[in-house]
Amino acid sequence: MLELRPSCEHCKRALPPHSTQAMICSFECTFCAVCVETLLDGVCPNCGGNFSPRPIRPKKNWNGDNYLGKYPPASRPVERPVEPKSHAQLLAQVQHIDPTER
Repeated sequence: MLELRPSCEHCKRALPPHSTQAMICSFECTFCAVCVETLLDGVCPNCGGNFSPRPIRPKKNWNGDNYLGKYPPASRPVERPVEPKSHAQLLAQVQHIDPTER
């Protein structure tokens, strides 16, 4: 079950469950689309993987209690600001490698 973290790990921008600006890696590291595009160049600073848009959990119980009321978003933010120098080193290693090959 995705945590649906409440904010960008870098800039702390609010990313409520319905946000279309939330991006996640396969470990659920969560960043806003602006940080992913302008700061991270599409590479997760924590694992070196790529990002995908975070799915939106339904507000309404359409089927089998699989909705926000039963599975609410995380309330505690994860704050891991990106250190530009170390991220630049990571980018130099992996940016040229297709995400499917990393």
